Amino acid sequence: MQTLLHPTYFPNIAAFAIIIGDKVIWEIEDNYQKQTYRNRCYISTDQGKHMLTIPIKHVGGKEGRQKYKEVRLDNSYSWQRQHWRTLQTAYRTSPFFEYYEDDIAPLFEKEHLFLLDFNLKTIETICDCLQIKMSSKKTFTYQKSMEMLRQGPKTVDARFLVNTKKEIQLVQETYTQVFGNRHGFIKNLSVLDLLFNEGPHTTSFLKNQNLDFIYA
Repeated sequence: MQTLLHPTYFPNIAAFAIIIGDKVIWEIEDNYQKQTYRNRCYISTDQGKHMLTIPIKHVGGKEGRQKYKEVRLDNSYSWQRQHWRTLQTAYRTSPFFEYYEDDIAPLFEKEHLFLLDFNLKTIETICDCLQIKMSSKKTFTYQKSMEMLRQGPKTVDARFLVNTKKEIQLVQETYTQVFGNRHGFIKNLSVLDLLFNEGPHTTSFLKNQNLDFIYA
């Protein structure tokens, strides 16, 4: 079985539980939509759940919609420095931040042009940290249904996971979070939260996740 999934900014735990299976097809031919995980992720800070948002150059007027893969990052201000500083402040006391710091930091030290390419790079970096292979399969055309994929392996459409407003029925095991004693456990944050808190145990944690939410 393979799963159709959007590449997002440091995907959440639900998405990465799918990614770790190395049977993902990346949706890269769709149109960009606002208020999705395409350009945002959630972490835990001393103030609770916190959103990191990547600024993009919006296309308007006669140009109308644009393909996700054509969306450019807005590097007119130092959002990368801001994101990295926020991550440092939030996780510098976590058990494994220093262990992965040198792997994650380069993502915020070089300007990137396209959102899709940057998102794929964040996923690749996490996969490298976990020493797992990242899927290289990508869509070649956009299809609203799964008709195009009926031949060959069974494919599950999990593109709905990109929607930040769609609540999924995720049954997630807990783990120790930096500010858990202050805010309680916050589920389905960015995989960064899991990585910095659980380190090498991240892989086994993700593999043990119940994926029934895909079919709900």
